[in-house]
Amino acid sequence: MSREVYTIVVFPGSTGAPKKFHITKVAAKFAICFILALGLAVTGSSYYFSQQVVKWDNKDVELADLRRETRLQKVQIERFTHQVRTIENEMSRLERFEKKLKLITAYNGSGNDKKKWGVGGPYGLTSASFITSLKKQSRSMAERLSGDLASLTNMAKIKQVSFQEMDEYFKSQKSLLSATPSIWPTRGWLTSGFGYRKSPFTGLNEKHDGWDIAARTGSNIRAPGDGTVILVGRQNGYGNFLEIDHGYGLKTRFAHTTKNLVKVGDKIKRGQVIALVGNTGRSTGPHLHYEVHLNGVPVNPRNYILED
Repeated sequence: MSREVYTIVVFPGSTGAPKKFHITKVAAKFAICFILALGLAVTGSSYYFSQQVVKWDNKDVELADLRRETRLQKVQIERFTHQVRTIENEMSRLERFEKKLKLITAYNGSGNDKKKWGVGGPYGLTSASFITSLKKQSRSMAERLSGDLASLTNMAKIKQVSFQEMDEYFKSQKSLLSATPSIWPTRGWLTSGFGYRKSPFTGLNEKHDGWDIAARTGSNIRAPGDGTVILVGRQNGYGNFLEIDHGYGLKTRFAHTTKNLVKVGDKIKRGQVIALVGNTGRSTGPHLHYEVHLNGVPVNPRNYILED
């Protein structure tokens, strides 16, 4: 049985003899199908790879945009974080101030401020992919800062209530506040604090019942609170000396003065100049030795001073 064939004639040139090729009908169909399939495959592959290239180009653009956005957000968040920390430091300062007020006035309050509000913390990444991590990082920092602000807001509300309560309490305790030795008696350098120290004369440990504040000879010494002068004169080791009774069990002493400007029985007010810094008595240089006594017991002046 003869097979159907196709004859293909190829003319190599105007003068060349034509060449004939015979191909069966089945082979021709197969060749046509193969060429079509190959064309479709090439076209499909080209389209797919072109789409991938466009997709990666878009991802590169998106990644670059995210990086720029993240850098801007980082700068903004750093500024925001600095502001939060500044507010937090101010709240801490107010809390210390409040504690001092309560200490010197024996105020207990209603207990609204007993909670401790912790804020801040490290920032971290929790994403597997880089792009997602950038998004989550920004969101995480924003959420943490939002939490910090919420905590600070709650703290501020608590302090507001607490200070309002203290204000009402202080209105009935005006004389106590006026008498409290709450300011520095002179401005200078604190060379020796309250507590045990090595003696500048013997080199042995000794209890120091007050503060030594170095200042220039003749510097003003001011009354730290309202009171009455009960002692003026000289005492062994103290040199020129004076003592003020502020009431409520509080007394203050001032030693090594070059000159006392008040006398026994004088009623004085906070801030009034009462003496001048000197170097009298057992002293290694011009300074004020300052003591605070509560019910006859020396206490740390730092507990009462409200100034920075």
